[in-house]
Amino acid sequence: MATRADEPVDPDHPRARRPSTGAVFLWVVGLTALILVLGLLTGTGVRLIGLVVFLPAFAAAFTSVRQTVLTACWSAVVVALSLVYRPAPNRSDDIVALTLTVIFGALSVLGCRYRIRHENEMLRLRSTATAMQRSILRPLPLLTDQVLMDGVYEPLQEDKLVGGDIYDLAASPYGTRVLIGDVQGKGLPAIGTAFAVIGAFREAAYRERTLSGLVDALEEAVVRHNAIAAEADEPERFVTALVLCIDDSPTVQAISCGHPLPYLVGPGATVSVLLEEADLPLGLGSLTPVPRTVGRFHFPFGTTLLLCTDGLTEARAPDGTFFPLEKRLAEAAGLPPAQLARSLHTDSRAFSAGHQQDDIAVLALRRAHAAGGAPAT
Repeated sequence: MATRADEPVDPDHPRARRPSTGAVFLWVVGLTALILVLGLLTGTGVRLIGLVVFLPAFAAAFTSVRQTVLTACWSAVVVALSLVYRPAPNRSDDIVALTLTVIFGALSVLGCRYRIRHENEMLRLRSTATAMQRSILRPLPLLTDQVLMDGVYEPLQEDKLVGGDIYDLAASPYGTRVLIGDVQGKGLPAIGTAFAVIGAFREAAYRERTLSGLVDALEEAVVRHNAIAAEADEPERFVTALVLCIDDSPTVQAISCGHPLPYLVGPGATVSVLLEEADLPLGLGSLTPVPRTVGRFHFPFGTTLLLCTDGLTEARAPDGTFFPLEKRLAEAAGLPPAQLARSLHTDSRAFSAGHQQDDIAVLALRRAHAAGGAPAT
């Protein structure tokens, strides 16, 4: 169904909260009455009545075109009646005053139409950007036969849904493949690199039998993207990443490409730091002939595997103190995955006094089934 240009098309958009016509009418009448009362009390009614001319301008900034037209007509009627009640000594002055009122009202209506057209254009652009960004990062939680992944994602720039941090999960024939990463830099170029890595992961996670092959495909994607960026005189970027393969066995395969370490939270608030060594970030693999190392660790049922980016590990208090992640993780260890991630995110924001310095991604994973195929509860 077609939508009129002066009607809201998104209930979350500020235009959806415009006042009703009745509220606008009461507001205009009230201001007019206030001007008239002040004019009577001060004896300057004729001079103050000129303020009514500006009512359409205020309406144009906040209301619809129809409401602005009604306000402009009201202003013209009030000014005309005031001139009839107390005409100026020179008749031409009355004509000029009424003409200016009509012209100012018409300009206000045109300004309102321009404002609403601009709002619609911005809304369409934002809707398109939202759809594109949602194609990069899928909303949490995500579930496969092996893993439930939930958490918090918050880009540094609040007007964007996606920043330099990335994550994804793919149910491949070889187990569930998990990716969390952080693109060097910020802004649209970083989002372009993020899109290249996510696209390569979603394709290679199903094609590559080994985790090393999957990471090699991600490396090639970053190298190709950097080559294209260099042709456009844009800087090359690298990507820190952690890639996991989780199947029905208790052992998880992992390759860390310069990314913050994963944490395993077990019963009794025990926190283990996994994968003590990390290889080079994606995009820098050519700097060493040594292939990336596949690490392995146990991920038993009932434990929580925490993945995060450096927006959490490098959060700082105003005095420069780093966020005590392991301590806070042990304190919140008994929480469900989603609450655990949100608790850490909230604590880090409070610890840094709300001064977020980077994108933040906090993911909590639990096995979807216990050994023998029993569903998780």
